[in-house]
Amino acid sequence: MIHWFPGHMAKARKEIEKVLPLIDVVFELVDARVPDSSRNPMLAGIIKDKPRLVLLTKATLADPTQTPLWERRIRAAGDEVLVVDAVSGENMKKIAPVARGLAGAKMKKVPGMKDRPVRALVAGIPNVGKSTLINRLSGRRAAAVGAKPGVTRAQQWIRINPELELLDTPGVLWPKLDDQVVATHLALTGAIKSEVLPQIELGECLINFMNAHYPAALKERYGIEAGLSLEAIVRRIAKSRGIAGDDYYERALVIVINDFNNLRLGRITLDRIEKTN
Repeated sequence: MIHWFPGHMAKARKEIEKVLPLIDVVFELVDARVPDSSRNPMLAGIIKDKPRLVLLTKATLADPTQTPLWERRIRAAGDEVLVVDAVSGENMKKIAPVARGLAGAKMKKVPGMKDRPVRALVAGIPNVGKSTLINRLSGRRAAAVGAKPGVTRAQQWIRINPELELLDTPGVLWPKLDDQVVATHLALTGAIKSEVLPQIELGECLINFMNAHYPAALKERYGIEAGLSLEAIVRRIAKSRGIAGDDYYERALVIVINDFNNLRLGRITLDRIEKTN
């Protein structure tokens, strides 16, 4: 079991609960590469009956055959969902109108509310792209952006336009990551520090996953044929990159992790919905 609940995250949860009466709708940002692993199971209990819009972020990094399956599953579970990418701008212009629609029923009931901007809480685990999305929506560097989890440390209100105001919050993880697969997926996608899990373990899990679901990517990148054992695959990768010495195994695995993070293995979704005939 992995314990990963830095003090600023505990504080963030309390601050979210305090400001919730001011909020009309909650934007839950979810990494499209790990659309199940990156959803915080505590969030529903925190936001209670507030309408929620799930934003599947980093869509251009995820497997394009998997994302529509997750979109349908989330919508079937009762949440509105949009597939977005703050870098390419995909579906960014749809966010404000959808938010207005979700908050509209409540805002029409209270005098004066229909004339003010929708107030949206931006929530999600670390490194799902909250600050990047806010900056894209606002057209300016309104929120700090970083490659490591935990860049946003305090709440801040950001006026997007006359229709929408956002409250940015620090990324909040749940206190214990009981599921080893979830923890691995979050470490590989940068939601938790990679040091939390051994690099060898992360690399082995990634290669086994790629070998099972994306063997063509391994062949294209490293010239690896199907049917090889994990150890044989790592040896081939080390040889292809000129890695020798007693530490060749771990160094080769780190290369694979870096290739995944830099999109050199292609568009990969770690949380998968297998199609049924």
